[in-house]
Amino acid sequence: MAVAVPVAAAAASPLLAWRDPVYIAAGFAGVVAMELLLFQPLLASGWLPGLSGQRGRRVHRWVGGLLVLAVVIHVMGLWVTSPPDVIDALLFASPTPFSAWGVIAMWAVFASALLALLRRRLRPRHWRRAHTALAAVIVVGSVVHAILIEGTMEIASKIVLCALVVAATVVVIARLRIWAARAR
Repeated sequence: MAVAVPVAAAAASPLLAWRDPVYIAAGFAGVVAMELLLFQPLLASGWLPGLSGQRGRRVHRWVGGLLVLAVVIHVMGLWVTSPPDVIDALLFASPTPFSAWGVIAMWAVFASALLALLRRRLRPRHWRRAHTALAAVIVVGSVVHAILIEGTMEIASKIVLCALVVAATVVVIARLRIWAARAR
């Protein structure tokens, strides 16, 4: 329900009536990215049935790759439809506050993916702290970005999805901190 309802509501949005297909695809890539964020902490913590331990972490890596792809599709689709708006957003010169939050979240997604690729070169404790910090930036930036946009996503399902993403992330981060404190 948490992922099906927002997509269905966005698909039924009257704001899509006169939009270019590339713009619609870019918007849905953003919706999918937000939905993938819901799964990431649950996969990393092993809280999804049948996906605990190593299997959950492996799926977490694949979903992370899909998240990067969704963000790239989102930004590239917006670039195709309006390059000046994307340039303004990337330069933090956009008059819309949601743009800055989206750009911050985007760079945090890319940094997190790069960090995941370099995981074996870093100490586990440092890697975990950096990855968790980036995850928090991604979630805050993405949620604020989504909430501030008055667009394709229907408001009630968007708020519920964002609340679930924040709740899952906060609970998992709190659990990781307790675990890390015991390991010392």
